[in-house]
Amino acid sequence: MKLTLHVWRQKSRDDKGRLEIIEANNVSTHMSFLEMLDVVNEDLIAKGIDPIHFDHDCREGICGMCSMVINGVAHGHQKGTTVCQLHMRYFNDGDHIFIEPWRAKAFPILKDLVVDRSALDRIMRAGGFISVRTGGAPDGNAIPIPKDDAEKSMDAAACIGCGACVAACPNASAMLFVAAKVSQFAYLPQGRVEREKRVSAMVAQMDAEGFGSCTNHYECEAVCPKEIPASMIAKMNREYCRALKKETCGESAKSWAGA
Repeated sequence: MKLTLHVWRQKSRDDKGRLEIIEANNVSTHMSFLEMLDVVNEDLIAKGIDPIHFDHDCREGICGMCSMVINGVAHGHQKGTTVCQLHMRYFNDGDHIFIEPWRAKAFPILKDLVVDRSALDRIMRAGGFISVRTGGAPDGNAIPIPKDDAEKSMDAAACIGCGACVAACPNASAMLFVAAKVSQFAYLPQGRVEREKRVSAMVAQMDAEGFGSCTNHYECEAVCPKEIPASMIAKMNREYCRALKKETCGESAKSWAGA
């Protein structure tokens, strides 16, 4: 196949950036999208042109590094798929493909398609650790957990932190990401010790990083490569309300005690 790529090129964080047209020739339908970019980069390097910079790591749909917007859709048009799992057989000979980085205030562009997603790491750090002393590996039935709760926790834990939800949301909200990270603990008894502290700290850090609020567009759910449902946001909101209520009750008790 022969393709025309419209790729976002930006030399640095402070550079203005632009879309640059690059021809991709001899593209095999068996290639993944990243393999296609590898071939394009080899051709650019041979011509003495700076290659397209993009994030990648495992190339198995696990790490979440392959973050880019393809034809206006985060991770491309195949549902439940990361860019490294998107194959060129889903495109046609002669197609024009627009490739851009995540667009969010909290994700500054470093170079070309590479963005700084350390804001998500700081949200995770704000959540802290669980204080349960696990010791050695316990028996699987040592702590009975309802099957529904266990499955929901596993669904939430599937989040790979790619940031597609942020890139797709018109408000650049990180609510689905934070909700998944809160919910994976909130559904399990081991994570309920610090449940109020965790959700309060993570939401506060999310706001401090400059992410927008959720207004129920459901774009996050539509592009999530792990198909995490937006119902996780409802779970996080309930956890947050619980934390606020407990904090308010605690302050009221202190006031009464002081009186």
